[in-house]
This record gives sequence, structure tokens and C-alpha cells, in this order.
Amino acid sequence: MPETLLTARDLTVTFPDGNGGLHALGAVSFSVAPQEFVCVIGPSGSGKSTLLRVLAGLIQPSSGVVDYACGSSPRIGFVFQQANLMPWRTVHENIVLPLEVNGENAQSANQKAQEMVDLVGLAGFENAYPRDLSGGMAQRVAIARALIHDPDILLLDEPFGSLDALTRERMWMELSRIWQARRPHRDGSSKTVIMVTHSISEALFLADRVLVLTARPGKIRLDLTVDLPRPRSDEMRYTPHFGKLARQLKDAIG
Repeated sequence: MPETLLTARDLTVTFPDGNGGLHALGAVSFSVAPQEFVCVIGPSGSGKSTLLRVLAGLIQPSSGVVDYACGSSPRIGFVFQQANLMPWRTVHENIVLPLEVNGENAQSANQKAQEMVDLVGLAGFENAYPRDLSGGMAQRVAIARALIHDPDILLLDEPFGSLDALTRERMWMELSRIWQARRPHRDGSSKTVIMVTHSISEALFLADRVLVLTARPGKIRLDLTVDLPRPRSDEMRYTPHFGKLARQLKDAIG
């Protein structure tokens, strides 16, 4: 297994705006190991979502490079803040869509889709339409759709930002469970996750490491190892050590 799955070196992003350009990211460098769950936090406008899109290949950096140990064309799963499900397709049909696009055999694709339905806890809702789902259920479908092609890395851009507080906290538990269940990877390496969030508690509950970006142009101010044992329980959020880590992140954000 390689020591690092992803390495970002001196990434900068400047968007043309007719006034010298909008500098979104400034010389961001970090690496991520296989199996790691990394959260990215920072003030609004610090370039968190821009960074995620660069890692996904959706935006080309103005300078710097992203290297993947798995090759120049890694499999990427991407989950946005909104589930973006197709309203005319059922849960099963939304989840299986990436495999249909890739031309996979229908029997194999349907079997994998059912496995994903079971993994995200939506058994019995296979034939439901998005209009019949709660926000949390819709995001589970989006996560299942992102995982079905067995990506090398899963990128999450505030996937629970639009949910109410109680549903959001339940989804932390669900995502942690799903990540643990999907860690064994097809080639002996492991699933890796990078997630953007505004929530310090969410970052600490889920992540192995938290990267804190400065105000625009975003640079890494703090790379914090989260030395909390797994599996993590809700009660852990009320421990002195959790509070100490939260204070470090809050101070870094400013």
C-alpha cells in the first residue's frame, strides 16, 4: 500500500474577474494517506469548495499539481451539498445511473445498486422517488451513487449543510458507519475521504485529520491530527479532550 494516495503541491487558483483576478487559493500543499478521512474547514470564502473541485479535476489550478498514487485518472466520487437526484428516477435508478452510463451489464449493475441500498440503510425504499424522501434519505442516495463505482477517493462538499441539526448529527453516525464498512478496497488499498464542512464538531467527529484554511486566498493554517478513538460515540463530543481539539480549531479559524 502506498504511503500517500494524494499529494497536492503549491496549488493556487485565481479566477479572472476583470480586476486583477480573484485569488481563491494560495500555495496549498498537503498529502492524504489511504484510509484517511480528512476534513477541510475555514471561514466563508476561503476556497474550501474550490480546493475540492481542483482535487476532482473539475477546475484546473492556476499553478501547482495534484498527484495520485493510483494514476493520473483516479476514480472520484463526489457528493454535493444538495443531493441533486433525478426526480423522475427511483432510489434504485438514481443509484445505478453511473454504472448505466459506463455501460455495465444490467444484472451486475442492479446487484451492486442493491448492495448500496443496503449499505446506506434504505432497504424497502428502492422504488421510492426523491419527492418521497427526507433530506437525510436523499443524501444517503447521493452517497450510495457516489460509491457505486468503487472510487479511489470520495469527495464531500458540505453534504449535510442543508439538513436540520438533529438530522445532521444522525448523518454523522451514518457516514462514519458507511466509511468504516467501505474501507476494504478492491486492490488491497482503502477508501479515502476528503470532506468540506463549516462545522467544527462535524469535522472532529468524522475526521482523522482536519485542515484549516485561512481567509482568501486560502492557505493551510493548521493540520490537526484528531487523536480520538474509533468507533466514535455521541458522548465523545462532551469530553474535555474533544473540547480542547475544538478550541484549537476555533482559534485557528480566528
